[in-house]
Amino acid sequence: MYIWTSGRICDFPGCERPDLQPTSINGWFWTAELQKLAPTSDRQQNDWSEGGGIGLPQPDNRELQQGGARENCLAVLNNFYNDGVHWHDVACHHVKPWVCEENDALLKYVRYTNPNLRI
Repeated sequence: MYIWTSGRICDFPGCERPDLQPTSINGWFWTAELQKLAPTSDRQQNDWSEGGGIGLPQPDNRELQQGGARENCLAVLNNFYNDGVHWHDVACHHVKPWVCEENDALLKYVRYTNPNLRI
């Protein structure tokens, strides 16, 4: 089992900021809150897996290394690689269920873009 979170790596204009470099370590954030995650090298402050499809600690951008897409999104995998329940970087095009985060800014956006929806 695996699910998407709102986590992703910064890969758009503005991500060249010095505090986000290198992005593979300092460029991960929660999109729902626009909050940076701890550096991926700080294993005490995050839940990245120590393994994955090629046996490297996450994030490893495995799919790109194997000729596919960049792994820009953060998913929670449930023992997919016999590593327990942990974060993995995954290419964003994969279809997975989502965990939705409820906060005032997101609810306001949904109400604004869907005026006939009852929330």
